[in-house]
Amino acid sequence: MFLGEFSCLAAFYLLVCRDRQRAEPSLAPAQPFNPLLFLPPALCDMTGTSIMYVALNMTSASSFQMLRGAVIIFTGLLSVAFLGRKLVPSQWLGILVTMAGLVVVGLADMLGSRDATHKLSEVITGDLLIIMAQVIVAIQMVLEEKFIYKHDVHPLRAVGTEGFFGFVILSLLLIPMYYIPASSFSSSPRRVLEDTLDAFCQIGRQPLIALALVGNISSIAFFNFAGISVTKEISATTRMVLDSLRTVVIWAVSLAVGWETFHGLEILGFLILLAGAGLYNGLHQPLLARLPWRRPPVGAVGSEAERENLLGGERAPINAES
Repeated sequence: MFLGEFSCLAAFYLLVCRDRQRAEPSLAPAQPFNPLLFLPPALCDMTGTSIMYVALNMTSASSFQMLRGAVIIFTGLLSVAFLGRKLVPSQWLGILVTMAGLVVVGLADMLGSRDATHKLSEVITGDLLIIMAQVIVAIQMVLEEKFIYKHDVHPLRAVGTEGFFGFVILSLLLIPMYYIPASSFSSSPRRVLEDTLDAFCQIGRQPLIALALVGNISSIAFFNFAGISVTKEISATTRMVLDSLRTVVIWAVSLAVGWETFHGLEILGFLILLAGAGLYNGLHQPLLARLPWRRPPVGAVGSEAERENLLGGERAPINAES
């Protein structure tokens, strides 16, 4: 995952080189940049993702993807506390609707655990771990938004820098993990937390594993680049809608290959989560704007003022706060 994010840094420098070859460069000159300021978001990314991958072994892939929608709740609350953002009533309503959707998805997991491969205790633990991990992910998002907006860091550069830190830190952690016993928690022959040598042996003997790893690296890099491009060129709301389609694809594939059984409550939970995300991201505003008695939404002016408040009047180099 971090190698895929790290590749965004190479994409950023390729973009800069290509822009410099133009007669009129469109990219602004890069400000002095202290990469260590992106170490805390990288640590949050590493911790949150690790917890979610542990939880993924305890619950279904579709529930894993749906419960990640809880990040809206914690991101909204933390942005109010630390970014000085003011949420409009529709965003607070979106948070409440999202909480209701999480309850429905959790009930679907508990009812579906009777005929699944995971025990009820594992499913509950996995769901709670996913929701807990979203607190860490929300902290990461708030930190990224603060640094990117206030210090004018290119998003590709931010993602790539976080990927570099995560890749280096996890590579170093593989050394002690090779000796830490994990008993029944580990499936490796030596029963350690992470047997790196055995992993490379499996990759060498099973080319499909190598293909899956390359596909994972490529998809993560493309996902980050495409998400940034959609947000910049279209809107964050469009990105949210497209991201919701990912949940549908994961669920459909899981049902098609027999990894999950169909539960109607999951559909209801997904629709409620989708409605909550839509309300939070303002997806309802274009529909309400067509009503004859609808006034122009305040959010259009509020979001711009919010951005100016976040920028603090003028952008300063990142390493100027030392």
